[in-house]
Amino acid sequence: MVWKPFVSLAAACLGLASMASPAAATPDVVKTAGGPVRGVVGDDHRLFQGIPYAAPPQRWTLPEPPRPWSEVRDATRPGNACAQSAGFGAGSEHEDCLYLNVTTPRRPGGGKPVVVWLHGGGFQFGTGADYGAERMAALGDVVVVTVNYRLGAFGFFAHPSLAGSGNYGLADQQAALRWVRRNAAAFGGDPGNVTIAGESSGARSVCAHLVAPASRGLFHRAVVQSEPCTMRDWPGADGTPEAEPPGFPRSRSAAERQGVRYAEALGCADVACLRGRTPAELLASAEWFAPTHGTDVLPVDPAVAGWVARVPVLHGITRDEHRISDGLNEAFGVPPLTAAEYEARVARFVGPERAASVLARYPVTTSPSEAWSTVVTDALYGEPMVDFHRQLAWRTPTYAYEFADPTAPWLSGFPAPSFPTGSYHTAELQYLFRTAGFDTPLTPAQRALGDRMIGYWTSFARTGDPGWQRGRLAVELTPDGDRPVDFAARHQCHFWRAMS
Repeated sequence: MVWKPFVSLAAACLGLASMASPAAATPDVVKTAGGPVRGVVGDDHRLFQGIPYAAPPQRWTLPEPPRPWSEVRDATRPGNACAQSAGFGAGSEHEDCLYLNVTTPRRPGGGKPVVVWLHGGGFQFGTGADYGAERMAALGDVVVVTVNYRLGAFGFFAHPSLAGSGNYGLADQQAALRWVRRNAAAFGGDPGNVTIAGESSGARSVCAHLVAPASRGLFHRAVVQSEPCTMRDWPGADGTPEAEPPGFPRSRSAAERQGVRYAEALGCADVACLRGRTPAELLASAEWFAPTHGTDVLPVDPAVAGWVARVPVLHGITRDEHRISDGLNEAFGVPPLTAAEYEARVARFVGPERAASVLARYPVTTSPSEAWSTVVTDALYGEPMVDFHRQLAWRTPTYAYEFADPTAPWLSGFPAPSFPTGSYHTAELQYLFRTAGFDTPLTPAQRALGDRMIGYWTSFARTGDPGWQRGRLAVELTPDGDRPVDFAARHQCHFWRAMS
């Protein structure tokens, strides 16, 4: 997930089981390939945190394996969060941050599916420890791995003098997947049945791995939540489409231009100078970094690749994705959107010559913010999701959902806006995880929905089938029940395809 104040929403080989012993002296101790770790044992789960999957990284170098240890390592607390600005968390200046967390069911046995969760945050914020996976592990009988990876300038800075630059964060994720291949069996997982999953920029990470050569064979299923791989555009604060949308993959030339501009702003003529800057100095910039295509790590833009790894894919969006944008704008002091401002945004978004047809199709019936959110959700999430589904469905098992709880609890710590937030971007996370930023308890019906979602997600991780009709577009998930929905009609996809 990614939020930007006053701005529209900006986010092989199978396992080598012999390398990690599946046995442990006690349930709270596991012997990994690097050395033994001691976690905590709960009523229905085990949790191991802060396990290094790579050595402390040198700035703007590819990750290296961690140094082994012989004494039992404490794994009862998360590792350092990767360097990031404060704003939607405490912030961090740590570059020694390549750690992951493993949650398993307490029940014994091996061969469990493994779910590797890649967190969102626009490639600028977040940490794996933000996502407590106890319910998912226990209810679904799966092993869940949540991963830290380098963010912002530390993970996605590109420069002409850095060969293969722009994707250190993606390379970190690949290193974590290689760690999973070596160590899953030690935690009761099956290294031959790994699902990668992510939301927002975590979903964009999954999209990257679907086309990245070095990711092949490291996973066997994929879950893409809330940012279809074919999604490419984004409106700025006034509705004008961004030339280089924050958080979206960029071409190598664009990324290197950004890197040169960033270095010059910090008074540096080369990368050696930047390596001498403190983390705080690097974080002071307002530059927004993201993956770079046209590199060895990511040769092609996932949005236009035309091909992906042939693995089963579960994907979907929330019904009211873009309501988070004006909702957070109001939380940061922006007055509620007016009808006149809505009309002006639409004109900038689609062009004056087409604004009338969009305004006729999307009149203000409740609030201007709801109308604007529906325009953006349909145009930039809904139509790309249909396109992505069509590209996938003929070549690999594909399943689609729409999360549609109209009363999903709003983000903790932010005042509720002047309009209903519905099923906004990130709203589904609190149904799957014990998630930072969501403190309002779910109702019994909402918790039952969360249990069903965990069942779908983990059934998909186990078999490649969540239990729905293959190829359907899509299954609607609500507290009142789950049912097929005409997704393309709901989101006016034919209208937006004709507009393009």
